[in-house]
Amino acid sequence: MTIPDNATRVDRETRGLALGFVGVACFSASLPFTLVAVREFGVIFPSFGRAVIAAVLAAIALGITRTPLPRRGLWGRLYMAVGGVAVGFPAFTGLALQHAPSGHGAVVIGLLPAATAGWSVLRTGSRPSMRFWMFAAVGAGAIVALAIAEGTAAVALGDLYLLGAIASGAIGYTEGAVVSREIGGWQTISWIVIFALPITVPVTLIGLGPVGFDEPWTAWLGLAYIGAVSMFFGFFAWYAGLALGGIARVSQIQLLQPMMSLVWASIFLHEQIDLLIVVVALVVLASVAGSKRSAID
Repeated sequence: MTIPDNATRVDRETRGLALGFVGVACFSASLPFTLVAVREFGVIFPSFGRAVIAAVLAAIALGITRTPLPRRGLWGRLYMAVGGVAVGFPAFTGLALQHAPSGHGAVVIGLLPAATAGWSVLRTGSRPSMRFWMFAAVGAGAIVALAIAEGTAAVALGDLYLLGAIASGAIGYTEGAVVSREIGGWQTISWIVIFALPITVPVTLIGLGPVGFDEPWTAWLGLAYIGAVSMFFGFFAWYAGLALGGIARVSQIQLLQPMMSLVWASIFLHEQIDLLIVVVALVVLASVAGSKRSAID
């Protein structure tokens, strides 16, 4: 009978979406905390130091569990994920936040789910239905409409950096999700940040130069958050969710991230939330619900 198989598939997708939501909740405070850190430390130290912090945690976890190296056939995808989530995304967002407020960055990063779905089609051969793309377009369109309404539609240097972050994130999410299907979510992000050490350690040391260690505690808290939560623990759930529920489908959960990031920005940075943001959040929720019900082969 096909009912049990279908029930199993639906259960996997539901659990994947739930894990994806946990990951997005962890990521949602990244831009506000990154902005706090960048203001005090500059771009280089927090952008690359976050991956070093994550690598220390990863080394502890891998050592305790005595996890073996992934097979060599996965190393190519792991290095692509390194370039995406451990190097490219943090560096581009750090640069962008020197030219734009975190609220603006959160809105533009809302285009990341569409980019992730597109890259996953190219790399994994999945075939989302036209209905899926329709709902994805509705969600992305709502994000773009919010950007225009908030007066952030002008193309500027910060926006170009954010586009680089979107491309990096899409590649890193997809490649890491494929690896996590074989070795698991927490193992994948652990090996990503370990593999990134030859890049992140020397660049972090370079960025350490201007740090006086007398920066306010909020800057160190921001650095600790983006290193331990955004760069490490959040990916436990995110990669597991992408692998379990499907990259294209679960990536749409990240459409919720801009609104969640704006909430964090209002709390920590006193940036304003208006009625339009609430309306867009409801539209995005509807698009995520619609994409969940759309077929992906």
